[in-house]
Amino acid sequence: MRTPVIYKRRKEGVTDYRRRFHLIKSGIPRLVVRISKKGIVVQVVEFNSSGDHVAVSLNPQSLKKAGVDLQGNSTPVAYLLGYLAGIKAKKLGLEETILDIGRTRLTSGGRIGAVTKGFADAGCTLPHDESIYPSDDRINGKHMKKKLGKKVMDEMKKKLEAQA
Repeated sequence: MRTPVIYKRRKEGVTDYRRRFHLIKSGIPRLVVRISKKGIVVQVVEFNSSGDHVAVSLNPQSLKKAGVDLQGNSTPVAYLLGYLAGIKAKKLGLEETILDIGRTRLTSGGRIGAVTKGFADAGCTLPHDESIYPSDDRINGKHMKKKLGKKVMDEMKKKLEAQA
């Protein structure tokens, strides 16, 4: 009797192949969100038999290039990254996606919810429950030392729309 081969990424706890298979089988592009200690990575990925094709890839440095002076991995940064990813995906004709958060647990009101809300506010469709969205106060940055407010966030969204 032969022992089954265990993939390296499964052994390290990085990839859940069962979930990945179901996401890929749907044939819909994926909104991939990865959160680390240094920042947030948002990608719109299409499956290809020769390998995944990354159509849109953003991180907090992308906001700086677009003229927005927010950095880090806070909730307002997550929202703006989702918003910018939605604008860019819409320009490429990828208006419908599904959420791929990998092996991360989804917390309601968290940064993944902020990315989802930003992506949906940009006009893209994404099957989700609106209970995962953070409150408007958190999206506008009222919980931070440097309070932003709704007016500042609206100005940043206009900058992103003009830049993208």
